[in-house]
Amino acid sequence: MGPESNDLVLQLRMRGISQVILAGMAANLCTEGRLRELLDEQVFEVVVVRDATAGPRPPQGDGYLAVLINFRFLASAVWSTEQTISQLRSA
Repeated sequence: MGPESNDLVLQLRMRGISQVILAGMAANLCTEGRLRELLDEQVFEVVVVRDATAGPRPPQGDGYLAVLINFRFLASAVWSTEQTISQLRSA
C-alpha cells in the first residue's frame, strides 16, 4: 500500500517532515513507486538507500541495475547504508 491509499502523507505533514529515506525489497515496484509518489506528487525530498533495496535479475536483463539508474534521475540522493547512518548521526 502506498501513500495514496493510507494516511502516510498526512502523518508526515502533521509532524513537519519533508524528507524521507526509502529502502525496500522490490526496488522496481514498491520502492520506485513510493519514490515517484512522494517526490512528484507530494513534493518530499526523498533519499534511496541503494544497498538496502533489492531488485529482480531475470534472464532478460538486470532489473536492479535499471532501477538504480532511475533512482539517480529521480531521487534527491542515492546513499549507501553507511552514508545513511552517517547522515543520520550528524543530523
